[in-house]
Amino acid sequence: MAPGGLGSSLWRVYTSLLLFLAVSTISATSTIDNGKLFTVNSINYYSGDVVSRIVTTYFDSPRFDAIVPMTVIRTEEALLTAEIIKEIVSNYSTTDDVFQTGFLEAFTEAALSDGAGGFKPLPATSSGAMTKSVAVPSRLYYTPTSTKPLAGLRLGVKDIFDLKGLRTSGGNRAFYDLYPPRNTTGPALQMLVDAGAIIVGKMGTVQFANGDNPTADWVDFHCPFNPRGDGYQSPGGSSSGPGAGIASYDWLDIAVGSDTGGSMRNPGGLQGVFANRPSTGAVSLDNVLPLCHELDTAGVFARDAATWSRVMHAWYQNFTNYRDYPKRLFYPNSSFPSSNTASGALLEEFVVKVEDFLGTKREFVDIASHWEKSHPSDTPSNITDLLNTTYAVLVSVDQYRSLSLPFYADYAAKHDGRRPFVNPGPLLRWAWGQNNGGDAAYGEALKNKTIFKDWWGSDGYGKADEKTCSEGIYIYPYSKGQTQYRNTYFDAPSGPPMGFKDGRVAILAGTPDLVVPVGEAPYYSTVSLKTEFMPVTMSFGAARGCDLMLVNLIQDLEQAGILKPVSTGQRMYPA
Repeated sequence: MAPGGLGSSLWRVYTSLLLFLAVSTISATSTIDNGKLFTVNSINYYSGDVVSRIVTTYFDSPRFDAIVPMTVIRTEEALLTAEIIKEIVSNYSTTDDVFQTGFLEAFTEAALSDGAGGFKPLPATSSGAMTKSVAVPSRLYYTPTSTKPLAGLRLGVKDIFDLKGLRTSGGNRAFYDLYPPRNTTGPALQMLVDAGAIIVGKMGTVQFANGDNPTADWVDFHCPFNPRGDGYQSPGGSSSGPGAGIASYDWLDIAVGSDTGGSMRNPGGLQGVFANRPSTGAVSLDNVLPLCHELDTAGVFARDAATWSRVMHAWYQNFTNYRDYPKRLFYPNSSFPSSNTASGALLEEFVVKVEDFLGTKREFVDIASHWEKSHPSDTPSNITDLLNTTYAVLVSVDQYRSLSLPFYADYAAKHDGRRPFVNPGPLLRWAWGQNNGGDAAYGEALKNKTIFKDWWGSDGYGKADEKTCSEGIYIYPYSKGQTQYRNTYFDAPSGPPMGFKDGRVAILAGTPDLVVPVGEAPYYSTVSLKTEFMPVTMSFGAARGCDLMLVNLIQDLEQAGILKPVSTGQRMYPA
């Protein structure tokens, strides 16, 4: 039914209108009953539980014993004319991607809620090879309010987050089969649901949120496809499904993923969408499969800054909403490509516009040199000596003890002592952590992480500011239009990622890092044998807790035309 709600004084008028529409158009529209799936004008619609029934004496044909499509039109007009009806229907058609003229006949739609605060799998599928059916609600049902700012936004969820009534797979088939449907929706997702977001499904993840390359590393499930360029580039990970989904499906508004070592930002960069790693602790990660409790965060993907900002303001409620922006722009020169390259020219043009917007000029910085001059006296002068294995130890040891050990024990208890299959990547990481110090190494790595976090906030480029939240903004390129073909044969992984780079700062310092699309750079595709385009993106970092200041700035940059919303499909900005 789209949309509902009738005033009692207008009941006669609406009854007459509904009868007129049903009788006059019913023979012209084909409605095929596929069980729980209906086809209206060749488009599939899912109908769940009937939400209401209309008892009438106008219809005595058995045709009306079943569910029939119907539209309830809500209006303040005292008198409905043909012109008003045409205008209303035209507005529905242009503002909603679910409504169609077939609904001017009959339809009852139910959300995939179980009615008790949980969810249930879609119990119907449409025909077609290699496809899954996803039910999306009409946008005409929802109007954002102060208490429901996300009303009607369609949300996809990385399959490491628990949803009441659904199983969690973590990208592992044995894990999915072993544990029953969850009895609780995690608090992070519940906040979004309470704010009005509509969850439409779970999305693919690198197994247990680790870092795998397509295609060989993805054994249990196939890696999602990146729609950009020739369609055969890596989507990044580990939030591969949410990132690829936002870049592929225009009916999906936002998607939630996690970021421990780049799992939001990598897909954001490779798909050219808005993606964030928030300050550590921004939302609760209870009922989420862990990679590393000290580093895990939850972020959101979107195709435009306005929607992205709306979600972050509703979600990250513990942060102060700063509207003044820093005047210092930290620019790590060695991280940027030459302005003679296609990506370098795009990035340089963008930085100049940001300088003009902020009324400032970039400051050339180098983290390694700055550390060497100002590091604590009891630490090595080379920052890589301090942090080279820090991330690798933290994620490998933490997930081994918090996920793999209980998973193995539960599986063995149910399957006569057998061990479940696990993809090569997680297996290698868990073994590496145990072979390189285990719990003792974890304690040392956590100590080194804390040293860097404290230095970054006191002597580095992450100092707080009373007026602007952060003393400055740290920018660096996240993707440069590079290719990562998914049909490439890679060497087997040899261990977790090592070293230190710009993208590690937010991980170890607990600060926000927001990836935004800047443009797209051409490349010659070995798949299509044509010139294709891949995304170029920039990262914005600031002091811990300054997430809302950053997203406010990015939204203002979009309003000023410096940033632009992106489209789904092959090109971010189709001609």
